[in-house]
Amino acid sequence: MIGLIVNPIAGMGGKVALKGTDGVVEEAIRRGARPVSPDLVRLFLRELSHYPEARSITFLTGPGLLGEDYLRESGFRFEVIPIEFRYREVNGVRIPDTSSEHTKRLARKMLGKVKLIVFAGGDGTARDVVSAVGRKVPILGIPTGVKMYSGVFAVSPEKAAEVLVRFLRGETKLEEREVRDIDEEAFRRDEVRAKTYGKALVPVVENLVQGSKEAVKADEAGELEALAEAVAEEILESEGIYFLGSGSTVKRIKDRLGIDGTLLGVDVVEVRDGEAKLLVKDATEKDLLRFADRNPRVVVTVIGGANFLFGRGNQQFSAEVLRRIPKENVIVVATPDKLTGPIRVYTGDREVDGKFRGYIRVRVSPWMEKLVKVV
Repeated sequence: MIGLIVNPIAGMGGKVALKGTDGVVEEAIRRGARPVSPDLVRLFLRELSHYPEARSITFLTGPGLLGEDYLRESGFRFEVIPIEFRYREVNGVRIPDTSSEHTKRLARKMLGKVKLIVFAGGDGTARDVVSAVGRKVPILGIPTGVKMYSGVFAVSPEKAAEVLVRFLRGETKLEEREVRDIDEEAFRRDEVRAKTYGKALVPVVENLVQGSKEAVKADEAGELEALAEAVAEEILESEGIYFLGSGSTVKRIKDRLGIDGTLLGVDVVEVRDGEAKLLVKDATEKDLLRFADRNPRVVVTVIGGANFLFGRGNQQFSAEVLRRIPKENVIVVATPDKLTGPIRVYTGDREVDGKFRGYIRVRVSPWMEKLVKVV
């Protein structure tokens, strides 16, 4: 038996620049957010159904949108753990009125009954699950949140299905992986306060399960400053609209451009006559779409450990936004230490993701680029 726990509101804060959903789901909905977790869970189950092993799986799950509904739709066998909760409606969006305690209760009730707990959510959900089960049972995350810096997530919902099947075949190795979470209130103020909340046993397949988010090493600081200065100078020589992504690497470029940009959000900048003007600070998906027909260039970095270009912490760059941006308009900057393997793009749209596959140029120093494979 396999456990399945779904956080149905995970990821709702991403496209609307809230950098998370904990405690702000109402605000996310008011900004136009809609649930993303359910569709990604359906992707996981659809992919899983293609494997012969799927016929032998019985899931143990929560009621309704906590797991039951998706399994019923997909035709999988399942048993439901009876826990009580109510639904509520916010601006026409129906969501379960649940908390972290519901996740923890479901996880505890799965102990001794399941071989593996698969959960859909982000770092907050991972933290809840590991606090309930520790290392008593392996866990695997379907990435549906905004922040997914813990080393417990598959690289995509589809790959989570493959990892599950390979776990059942005995083809994975169990590793201890850190569960990390960031203080979202501080995160929204551009302050990174990350903490390790425990270690989990995770079934690992190389290139299918991501590593933990890595901090910038002290000896990289000089390299980053030189890289940022060179890229900023080149931006100021080329007029137009720029979407400047999140992270400390791109923040250094923003500082060199002389704008008050965000560390953890996406900013819209216009360059004219050798000067940069901040048009939108901490932009949402809707903000980016407003400028998408002006041939914007995008400056992003690679998330260390996770090796993602799009799809982790920058969901403002949605499939709809990236569909309108040519691959050659994407400027990638990263120090060589971050390029530990192929980099990934995951928007949930196969056509858009496919546009970026192949090789992309990554600026690794003031005078050097490297061709890196995108998978």
